[in-house]
Amino acid sequence: MAGPDRFEVIPIGTIHSPFKTPEDAPRQGRFSDAESVIEIYEPYVPGLRDVEREKHLVVLYWLDRADRTALAAIPPHTGIEHGVFATRSPHRPNPIGLSVADLVRRDNNRLVVRGLDALDGTPVVDIKCYSPGLDCIPE
Repeated sequence: MAGPDRFEVIPIGTIHSPFKTPEDAPRQGRFSDAESVIEIYEPYVPGLRDVEREKHLVVLYWLDRADRTALAAIPPHTGIEHGVFATRSPHRPNPIGLSVADLVRRDNNRLVVRGLDALDGTPVVDIKCYSPGLDCIPE
């Protein structure tokens, strides 16, 4: 375990998705109806208790094929360069991906979901329940 003076992220599972290359993946997971499977590693399966009660999950994953040196990005909808922290680019110093996924079903240690844009084999670092009252900010 990480102590108070160390920072360590440990994968809790792997994403199995139909997206093999960045070109295969949707720009944002919410734009796709493709199903992916989140396989949770055995030591973390107890953490899935009651997860099937949730309709949506916030999935955090490590974009292991991203460029960690990027500090600027050009979003496709603007064509204007911005600092990476003002974008949703996967290329960033700590490439943590975040998607709100629809939970289709749970099969033991596997969660079948819709709404991910992660490539096949992407490590999962955390899963949280989605709460509309907390996660949706009305404008």
